[in-house]
Amino acid sequence: MVAQALLIIDYTNDFVADNGALTAGAPAQAIATSIVTLADQFLSAGDDVILPTDLHVANDPHHPETKLFPPHNLANTWGREFYGPLATWYAAHKDDEHVYAFAKNRYSAFANTNLDNYLRERHITDLHLTGVCTDICVLHTAVSAYNLNYPLTIHEQAVATFTPNGQEWALAHFKDSLNAKIER
Repeated sequence: MVAQALLIIDYTNDFVADNGALTAGAPAQAIATSIVTLADQFLSAGDDVILPTDLHVANDPHHPETKLFPPHNLANTWGREFYGPLATWYAAHKDDEHVYAFAKNRYSAFANTNLDNYLRERHITDLHLTGVCTDICVLHTAVSAYNLNYPLTIHEQAVATFTPNGQEWALAHFKDSLNAKIER
């Protein structure tokens, strides 16, 4: 039997809301319903829903993203809170044993975290990826998962990024280089 988990990557106000510090804007907002629908489906099937979420310190001179992006997803800020319908969903389900939210400090949800241990302890073999940004954090998480031999499904209607070109390139890369199934 296949044990699977849904990862909802970085779906926060800073990445999604119009006034977020590093927002993907309308494309990211458009996937809110798809993400929550998938979360409900996975949870009702007894599968895990995992929410790896960026956590940064403003102007950290040791973090490589400081040179690339404005401060975002800072601890204890509105920007790091889950966006819209996902915030409501998480508030209702955060105490469920199959819901796991954790901080990450790199693009990949596997880098410097216990995600691989969490998955293996629960005998989870297949990963379904959603969230933002398709060509950054979702992509790097997918590459890490591939390198750890996790079969991948990317939910096209539940991932978004800054540009159509970035979205198109990442989806092709998932399929052609990581052997991911693209769920439309």
